[in-house]
Amino acid sequence: MKTANIIRKTLWLLLSAPMLGLLATPAQLAIASEKAPQWSYGGADNPTLWGDLDQAFETCKAGRDQSPINLEDAVDGAPADITFNYQPVPLEVLNNGHTVQVNYAPGSTVSINGETYNLLQFHFHTPSEHLFEGKAAPMELHFVNQNAAKELAVVAIPIVVGKANPVIEQIWENIPEASKTKQVEGAMVNATDLLPSSLAYQSYSGSLTTPPCSEAVKWNIMAEPLELSQKQIETFESLYQVNARPVQPTNGRQIEQHGG
Repeated sequence: MKTANIIRKTLWLLLSAPMLGLLATPAQLAIASEKAPQWSYGGADNPTLWGDLDQAFETCKAGRDQSPINLEDAVDGAPADITFNYQPVPLEVLNNGHTVQVNYAPGSTVSINGETYNLLQFHFHTPSEHLFEGKAAPMELHFVNQNAAKELAVVAIPIVVGKANPVIEQIWENIPEASKTKQVEGAMVNATDLLPSSLAYQSYSGSLTTPPCSEAVKWNIMAEPLELSQKQIETFESLYQVNARPVQPTNGRQIEQHGG
């Protein structure tokens, strides 16, 4: 299984070296901050208790198709059918108290199996939320996309230690204070510059990885990781030491691999 091998071998080599909630538009986040109860990754509001914090979060404990999961035992699926059309936009960085998020202006899309989704934002987790045959990567990048029917498709990329990334450096240099958004005058960002050269990926049906943990989210996890320097990873960890939900039961869901 070539895709699984790409993930396993690349992560093993690089991990053994030096080492919405989040999925929402800015408007939705503003509404959520007014109405939703507080949640976190530790203490009395940790992920094991999300489902008890509010009735709106019940799916976090009652849902059967929750994310993230351990990616293993993938079966061969259809050939890779994913086409990115992400465009450069003015850089807008949000520090929402749970992660660093780059809000994306309209006009950028990804086509997955013939369905077109618009890129809303991308954000980061440490360590990786998904496990790759039982192993976590240092970080994980999520591109959050939505189609005309308001259905979500997330493209995820594992992040490993390697060369410094200039796009990430520009984002890190402009992280505002918690609960603040910074529009960087004269600066542009292009999500395409963060995408892997290989279009091999694994897919499954899951959920948001933050409250309210809504399901029917289409997950697409790229096989080729993104490299960041150890310093860049540590910069993020200095803000969010852990902002990853633990893996959830697969409950018989099929993981498919595409391309490779």
